[in-house]
Amino acid sequence: MTVLELRAVDRVHGSGDTAVHALRGVSITVQPGELVAVMGPSGSGKSTLLNLAGGLDSPTGGMVLVEGVSLGGQGRNALAKLRRAHIGYVFQDLNLLPSLTAVENVTLPLELDGVSPRKARPFGERALDEVGLLAIAERFPDEMSGGQQQRVAIARALVGERRLMLADEPTGALDSQTGESVLKLLRSRVDAGAAAVLVTHEARHAAWADRVIFLRDGSVVDSSAPLNGPEHLLELPS
Repeated sequence: MTVLELRAVDRVHGSGDTAVHALRGVSITVQPGELVAVMGPSGSGKSTLLNLAGGLDSPTGGMVLVEGVSLGGQGRNALAKLRRAHIGYVFQDLNLLPSLTAVENVTLPLELDGVSPRKARPFGERALDEVGLLAIAERFPDEMSGGQQQRVAIARALVGERRLMLADEPTGALDSQTGESVLKLLRSRVDAGAAAVLVTHEARHAAWADRVIFLRDGSVVDSSAPLNGPEHLLELPS
């Protein structure tokens, strides 16, 4: 089954002469085992696309489906539960809770779904170990570097059995070596059967994807496979 599908999705902010068309008729599908990178200039609609895919925003027109379920047909509580169970999201601003330790931040989605802290903790520790941070499981966000906070946010997105990963510039606060290790981790989760959408402005990061979608002014202007490595992606289509 297709993990993520956008069907002719529009997103308009405002109305009349002041209306801003963030997305215009965007249709994409992401299958199990597929990593799709989204590239485009600032303001092209990349983050809007992720917000709609993750159920954090609603389309003005069209449909968004995750594992065959229309997000628009869900009530608030049902939508929140679906997001926690099926979608891992790495935000640009991380959204770690300052009063929780690293492992508590990672296990929070599981606990919100009724898993006890005792049962959730091994899953959180495993996710932290995958990003190389098991040793700081008991630290609070203000005791971590920016790169460590970023990796904790990534561990939170990977915890459990989620099948859709949404990442908005997930390596922005990381050095190149750690960033590559994070992309390798995301790639391995996809190769194990998950699906992922990666927003990036880095051609070398997009080269990890199976397919690259280019956005401009809210529309898909091109879609291609990075067959020739990063140099294939250095220029956006005009």
